[in-house]
Amino acid sequence: MLSYIIRRIFHAVLVVFAISIIVFFSIRLTGDPVAVMFSAGEPTQEAIDQLTEELGLDKPLYVQYGVFMKGLLTFDLGESFRSGIPVMTLILERAWPTFVLALGGIFVALLIAFPVGIISAVKRDTFLDFGGRVFSLIGISFPNFWLGFMLILIFAVNLQWLPASGFEGFSYLILPSITLGLILSGVLARLVRSSMLEVLNQQYIRTAKSKGISKWKVILKHAFRNALLPTVTFIGLQFGALLGGTVIVEQVFSWPGIGRLIIDAINQRDYPVVQGGIVFLALVMVVVNLLVDLSYSLIDPRIKAGKGK
Repeated sequence: MLSYIIRRIFHAVLVVFAISIIVFFSIRLTGDPVAVMFSAGEPTQEAIDQLTEELGLDKPLYVQYGVFMKGLLTFDLGESFRSGIPVMTLILERAWPTFVLALGGIFVALLIAFPVGIISAVKRDTFLDFGGRVFSLIGISFPNFWLGFMLILIFAVNLQWLPASGFEGFSYLILPSITLGLILSGVLARLVRSSMLEVLNQQYIRTAKSKGISKWKVILKHAFRNALLPTVTFIGLQFGALLGGTVIVEQVFSWPGIGRLIIDAINQRDYPVVQGGIVFLALVMVVVNLLVDLSYSLIDPRIKAGKGK
């Protein structure tokens, strides 16, 4: 177990290092931040040179990257070009809203997908199964920005039951969580259904039924638990992806998360914020993947970390 964790941490370091290189050099292809800052006026060349020097952009790229990596190792991601606020402070302020939104989306998806997927598998080739598959297809097909606007129009504008934007309490979380969860539940319900169908055909399930154990006890206690492995992998990966991929929903609902922070920073050519935000999300993804792998042995004792996969 320990050697497996150490090996995964080493791989994680390599992944974060590779991402840092890609992000550092690609963001510099988007334009000059100094030109963006002076876009509203006609600065002198002296003012341009002075600001370029203050931001450290007059140094060669390899020197700038060395400074960035040195700061990354000490958790000092520099300061925003626009506000002068430390990048780590900005990320931590936006991480909590994004984390809450991702959890809300996962919760809604599980609440819908588990019963839909299980019933669809148990009632295979019936009307209920057909309805579950249609629901999954609809969920996969809906673009989340369209669904978000429709929910705002119905529940915030017409019915005035829920707020349309902001992050000031639980009621503000409901609509964006439903937007994320409904889309995700379509894919997850199909995965639960296929995993359950595979497990239900196993010999030990038929043996348990032949012993007189109630049908739903066999399904929930034996079949569902063994069908969880691919589902846990999917949920873990999706949770990590949601932390960085909620940007569209965050824009629709004016949610103050990391996605909006990075998009705004890209538009403003704020290099430190873009670099720090993306590397932070990459690190979260790596940690989530490691936790998902380690959770396998808890779900199925026959599987040991680093073995049998």
